[in-house]
Amino acid sequence: MSSRDRGSSSSSSLPAMDEYNETVKNQIQALVRVIKVARAYREDNVPSLIQEGLYLGSVAAACNKDLLKSYNVTHILTVASSLRPAHPDDFLYKVVRVVDKEDTNLEVYFDECFDFIDEAKKLGGSVLVHCFVGKSRSVTVVVAYLMKKHGMTLAQALQHVQSIRPVASPNAGFIKQLQDLEKSLQGKQERIAQYQA
Repeated sequence: MSSRDRGSSSSSSLPAMDEYNETVKNQIQALVRVIKVARAYREDNVPSLIQEGLYLGSVAAACNKDLLKSYNVTHILTVASSLRPAHPDDFLYKVVRVVDKEDTNLEVYFDECFDFIDEAKKLGGSVLVHCFVGKSRSVTVVVAYLMKKHGMTLAQALQHVQSIRPVASPNAGFIKQLQDLEKSLQGKQERIAQYQA
């Protein structure tokens, strides 16, 4: 076997080695994410009170049945694709099956989420809005709710939520949807003001 043949043989195995290394790297990154989530799950099982009757949290908070009962939580809004209700006999659930990706259209679910939150409050209960970490999807719904129901700007609503739950950080696609909602709400307010004038 000539040195040229050996060189071509080893160079043809390089792509296979690169693929193997990439696979191992991805597996390690996934394992690190699981460890971080497990740690967060253990430490983040208390929902954050955003306003009377409205809590925000992670899946661990949604599993904390006794604490939720003590907070008068009657409804749980799950904003995640792969989470099942932990206590279906104890709470009224609404599940919005979405993934935390920038191209996910969460805005199409806003009104039904708002109705669910309002229903819990109207019945004298409280609602927990959660996703897996309580960082992006659920935060987006709560921020949108504050904007629509309480006339807050995006900046005001997000700052309010982050002051209570510092981990709150909607992904860039969800921020864009909140900006679109803000423009829509401002347009409606301007039309109402013109009509009343």
